[in-house]
Amino acid sequence: MALNDAGGVEDDIIVWRLEDDAYWVLPNGANFDEIVARFTAAAGPDVDVDPVRDETVLLAVQGPEAPELVASVLGEAPGRFRVIHGVYAGGPFWAAGTGYTGEKGAEIAVPAYAGERLLHSLVDAGAVPCGLGARDTLRLEMGYPLWGHDLDEYTTPLEAGLGWVVDFEHEFVGKGALVRQRDEGVPKQLIGFRLAGRRIPRPGYDVRVGESVGAVASGNFSPVLGCGIGMGYVAPPTDQGDVEVDIRGEWHPAERVIPPFIDR
Repeated sequence: MALNDAGGVEDDIIVWRLEDDAYWVLPNGANFDEIVARFTAAAGPDVDVDPVRDETVLLAVQGPEAPELVASVLGEAPGRFRVIHGVYAGGPFWAAGTGYTGEKGAEIAVPAYAGERLLHSLVDAGAVPCGLGARDTLRLEMGYPLWGHDLDEYTTPLEAGLGWVVDFEHEFVGKGALVRQRDEGVPKQLIGFRLAGRRIPRPGYDVRVGESVGAVASGNFSPVLGCGIGMGYVAPPTDQGDVEVDIRGEWHPAERVIPPFIDR
């Protein structure tokens, strides 16, 4: 994660290792310029930072049959969190066993001129195009935080329950703030919950656990569970009372859930 001095998450980047001395950093689209500027400012004289967003297309293929489908188009599929490289449509491709759905799959990067051809090849092989709305329900069912909702520049990894991604054994931006939170406790904590029926806990709705209050960060209807699910931040303690969500002026009881909401 790229943090600021206060420990807030500027972006939850993912990094592909292409070679021992070559890495591909993938930020959220909205944070592209900020992350490029940060890496450029931190780069030493022997490090080149080369923005390639305008020259490439990235497609994500996700689902139980994704590895076989990707292999039918590219000739092979990457393993989980592994990167492969080859030739497609006369140019290079890179594919990583990553994605943000909880399903098997890969993210494939090709030169911009090959993007449309790759999309059609994947569809011809059996893929079904979908948008970010589908991705959002899938990642929420798995309890994956989304930047701009559950993560932002005012929220630390410790508050989001992501302390496992923080290595305190080296220096990094925001370390001092995280050390203080680790030692003194966090001012807010991310919790998961599900509602009975089809009521949806929309982002921004009030949520409370006993005397602790906060707001929904992510909420949606789960097609798998057939009910509304969500995650929200409340002030500690978060274990001294039942979870309730304010939906259109009426408090509704919710079941506390430790994500993921579904088993994968």
